[in-house]
Amino acid sequence: MEASDLIAKAAAGDHDAFRDLVEVHSRELQVHCYRILGSLQDAEDALQETLVSAWRSLGDFRQQSSVRTWLYQIATNRCLSMLRSDSRRPRTASLVLDVPLPEPAEASDVPPWLQPYPDLLMDNLVDREPGPETRYEMTEAISLAFITALQLLPPRQRAVLVLRDVLGYRAPEVAEMLDATQESVQSALKRARATVDGHLADSGRSASPRLPDAAAEHQLVAKLTEAFERADVPALVGLLTKDVRLSMPPALLEYRGIEMAGRFLEAVTFRAGRRYRVLPTRANGQPALGVYLPDPHTGVFRAYALLAITVDGDRVSAITGFENDVMPRFGLPRTLPEPG
Repeated sequence: MEASDLIAKAAAGDHDAFRDLVEVHSRELQVHCYRILGSLQDAEDALQETLVSAWRSLGDFRQQSSVRTWLYQIATNRCLSMLRSDSRRPRTASLVLDVPLPEPAEASDVPPWLQPYPDLLMDNLVDREPGPETRYEMTEAISLAFITALQLLPPRQRAVLVLRDVLGYRAPEVAEMLDATQESVQSALKRARATVDGHLADSGRSASPRLPDAAAEHQLVAKLTEAFERADVPALVGLLTKDVRLSMPPALLEYRGIEMAGRFLEAVTFRAGRRYRVLPTRANGQPALGVYLPDPHTGVFRAYALLAITVDGDRVSAITGFENDVMPRFGLPRTLPEPG
């Protein structure tokens, strides 16, 4: 059925027609909201609000743009509204541990609300020709380094950068979507690019680190898994780059460099003879590990954390640890049996 026919039916109150009209765009809209908000939970909420708003305002849609562009306009403005009232977002947090943290920990630029995005949610994205203004490839535009850099921008600059450099919309289109002038869009884009590029350069990160081929990545993940499950700190440290970074949102601290990473792994991760089980998965276009700790009372291994791994060549340049509440989004079980 033609889009115009679906629009007419949906505007007349046909819920099935509306579902058919927007369903093909839902996943990419969620990714769009995630880029702006940095949180999968917030992105899911923004998507639902977008679809509700689209349903209610469909009668006003004059088809002067495509349905996809119209939905992106609604989604972007819903995200900006959420950012204006972001009281749900954590501002600070501390790790609660029964051992002292090694010093010195440095302030982290990773925002406390950051969450990883499961690759499995991107499996069914519709392949589209990039817009004429696209600056970033898909793998760059979903990386944790890029998402982190985006969160440093004021909301409107964030939206402009994503619409222009990730989705490839032209300046007049973005101005229309944000009810702004082309001059203000171009000015916001210039400032946003400078901030993002400068942050990535200053932090030694790249939106697109050197990626290994599939076989090399598989081998690296296998080595990481083995080192974790054997509690082999020297082997694990041997897989890290010299300037590796360990961060743990929502805690606003970070360990930088291979020496400090080794101290943290020895003193905290593998303290008191801790042992783990590990399940591999993928987050933000890179490998990730679901980590499980044994329950001393039942013998089963319980979900403990998700570690998002940034791979640079044949080494790990960053490990970002997330709390276990994100693990079900990756299809990971809550418990694992004791290995036989």
